[in-house]
Amino acid sequence: MRDGPAPGASAPTQTDMDLDLAPSPPRVEDLIAARRAKRQAILAKYSNGTSSTSTPVASQSSQAPLPALLIAEQSITRANSVAMSVDGTPAPEKYSQGERRASMSNSPPPLSAQDTAGDIGADLDKLDAADNLAFELAKGDEQDGMQAPDQETISKLEGGHDQISAADYDPSRDRREDEHKRLLGEVPHKPKVEDVMEIEEIEDVEEEDVDDMFAVAMGEPSKKTKKVKKTVSKPAPVLITTTALLDTAADAEGYYSVILGEQIDGGRYQVVSSLGKGMFANVVRGLVLQSPPEAEGILGAEVGKEVAIKIVRSQESMYRAGLKEAQILQKIRQADPDDKKHLVRLERTFEHRGHLCLVFESMSMNLRDVVKRFGKDVGLNISAVRTYAHQLFLALSLLKKLNIMHADIKPDNILVNERKNLLKLCDLGSASDASENDITPYLVSRFYRAPEIILGVPYDPALDIWSVGCTLYELYTGKILFPGRSNNQMLLLMMELKGRFNTKMIKKAKFQDAYFDEMGGFESVERDKVTGADVIRKIHLAKPTRDLRARLMPPTSVKMNDNEAKLLTSFIDLLDKCLALDPSRRITPREALSHPFIRG
Repeated sequence: MRDGPAPGASAPTQTDMDLDLAPSPPRVEDLIAARRAKRQAILAKYSNGTSSTSTPVASQSSQAPLPALLIAEQSITRANSVAMSVDGTPAPEKYSQGERRASMSNSPPPLSAQDTAGDIGADLDKLDAADNLAFELAKGDEQDGMQAPDQETISKLEGGHDQISAADYDPSRDRREDEHKRLLGEVPHKPKVEDVMEIEEIEDVEEEDVDDMFAVAMGEPSKKTKKVKKTVSKPAPVLITTTALLDTAADAEGYYSVILGEQIDGGRYQVVSSLGKGMFANVVRGLVLQSPPEAEGILGAEVGKEVAIKIVRSQESMYRAGLKEAQILQKIRQADPDDKKHLVRLERTFEHRGHLCLVFESMSMNLRDVVKRFGKDVGLNISAVRTYAHQLFLALSLLKKLNIMHADIKPDNILVNERKNLLKLCDLGSASDASENDITPYLVSRFYRAPEIILGVPYDPALDIWSVGCTLYELYTGKILFPGRSNNQMLLLMMELKGRFNTKMIKKAKFQDAYFDEMGGFESVERDKVTGADVIRKIHLAKPTRDLRARLMPPTSVKMNDNEAKLLTSFIDLLDKCLALDPSRRITPREALSHPFIRG
């Protein structure tokens, strides 16, 4: 059954009904314009009207305007000081001194200074108070009960396992290493027989092991024998292939050598600053100096605005990938002409000295920076997470409709606007059509990599749902959910949280032999604490050993009201459905948009 249109909305088309299950936040430009109009109306009201309590006195006509003006100025300044930006710093004043004087220059002398200041201050305070209800990121004192357990509590619950701070993690290094492996065509494999040393260990059997269908009875029922293979890991050779194109200003790896102040694309843009470097390109902030011919008359191409320019590395493979990304972004723009689905907008493309350049709308910061700034190690406000979740699933609903897989969703690839209340999913450099199902164990950044990718099971857009689940957990807790140092350890962490993989999924896995033995036991590669060498330990998991609810619910000593408890419980349920090991059982974007956590 389809959801109806929002109250007051016009009847949606068939396409809108598929996607617009809930309204998106209004554009920040519209909010600013509306706020400015309200403020001007308030100022005009008191500049053109006469207070009912004031009495004209000729002798005061030359002195009354000054105190009235000063007091009104103070009221406006006080009202403006209440309007704080999201990061807690004072927002810039909405009106300059000259604008305020101009707006009140027609005020009649006999106005009562006290009454006018009080009335105008009250009205402006109401306006600012309404604005400040907009968006909160940090967890406040009133939400202490909503915070997840601290690190010590989680470690006790989970046998000493520590979590990694989401704010301090830099995924670029891991991504580059995995991408090199991907380009080299490396696949997971077990150590050679001659490199393996087998060790037998005896340990007590816990009661829960008796019901393990994979457990093999050997000797006395109170003991079990475990074979451990020990091998020293050998680092894979790193191969960097750079095929630079002609007329390029690139470094040894093909990245464009950024020159601040440089004018590019025939003087249309000026490079203002460098925004960072990824696997496929580096990104700079540019200033529009002149509108390109094809953008004449388009509001988004006005001179003086900032844009983000992605400069693709000058390698043939990267150049082709950049063209593919541009084609996908154009397809998305055509399917979302009104910019409601929270996917970054590609404005145009051009070439500069052998580099393909993609011009995007400029945003404020990515979600990892948001967590670092507003929720380091504790996470963000549950209401903010709810808003971000809604917008992310709107983006995924469009991608699914277009049969596109993003294949690299993580906090770093999600941008927010200045007010931090609107996000855009960006960086579609790894995106592809769902029919392009090339089995590779290194697709998606490792901490956000779905199990089907690691196992070598044919994948579909459900892989993005897994990544969103990992991302939402990070946003709320400030910690990384699956901080595995390898694909092998990632699988172990997943099974500890969600239980063992079903036999059907393992049988479909191309790389099953790299992780499981013939009895279905998982071969965990762990680092010996004494020697530092890698040790292979066989593990049979009958049921999860970690609990998602225990990670997210506050300690029992903290009391939550019913609404808080319901909201957090529904959030845990949504994450649980996003993180189903079997992709066919994972929640879809449409189902997620109808989930109680999103719908309320």
